[in-house]
Amino acid sequence: MKFFIVLACVLAVVAANEEANVLRNDAEVNVDNFKYAYEFDNSIKAEQEGKLAGEDTWVVKGQYSFTSPEGEQVSLQYTADENGYHVDAANPLLPTPPPVPEHILKAIEYINAHPPKELN
Repeated sequence: MKFFIVLACVLAVVAANEEANVLRNDAEVNVDNFKYAYEFDNSIKAEQEGKLAGEDTWVVKGQYSFTSPEGEQVSLQYTADENGYHVDAANPLLPTPPPVPEHILKAIEYINAHPPKELN
């Protein structure tokens, strides 16, 4: 299922760039594995491969790259498995959330130490 979500997102990017010409388009789909790669003349490139790792568990690895509207080269490598989607490498680095403020950490600690009483 995750594969189809990623594929749909990639196809949406491709559809948004209707002027792009295909330079490379390779695909192999089997019952227990798949792989594909494509490249367009507008700098969009993607590769992905996956294999069935259990009865209904897929392990998928891939990467994609493109040039942003500002002219910056963007690339990302990822893995998707039973634990979800994981970014393995990104250039530029993906933004990260700020640290949790100390007063919020103390509040969470207090709530965990004083669970609510059950209502009857």
